[in-house]
Amino acid sequence: MKTKASSSEGRFAYEGLDRVIHERARLSVLTSLITNPKGLIFNDLKQLCSLTDGNLSRHLRVLETEGMVEIVKGHDHNRPQTICRITREGRQRYLEYLSTLERVVKDAAKGSKQEASPNQLRGLTPSKA
Repeated sequence: MKTKASSSEGRFAYEGLDRVIHERARLSVLTSLITNPKGLIFNDLKQLCSLTDGNLSRHLRVLETEGMVEIVKGHDHNRPQTICRITREGRQRYLEYLSTLERVVKDAAKGSKQEASPNQLRGLTPSKA
């Protein structure tokens, strides 16, 4: 039987940092899509995220497999067109991820305000020379 952990145990584990989203390119893709809820054409998304065709395709496949984006292939004036959109599940996971990142930022800011001297870090008091 597992006992209740102390409040400090795992305090900075940040379990909500979703590995699928945390990768830089996928974070860029999802941020682009969440700010464009109607979706983006593949080439526009590629430019916004500074990715190559191959890289964007690979990351979109990962996000699509996870149910975070939908990819709709169609035609515009007889030209193939791919539209990418964030799904409801993708939006929810992205917002949960951002909430965790906000905790990280708050913890780091709080820690930087409470900077300790090197002697305090070692449990020592400054000596008088």
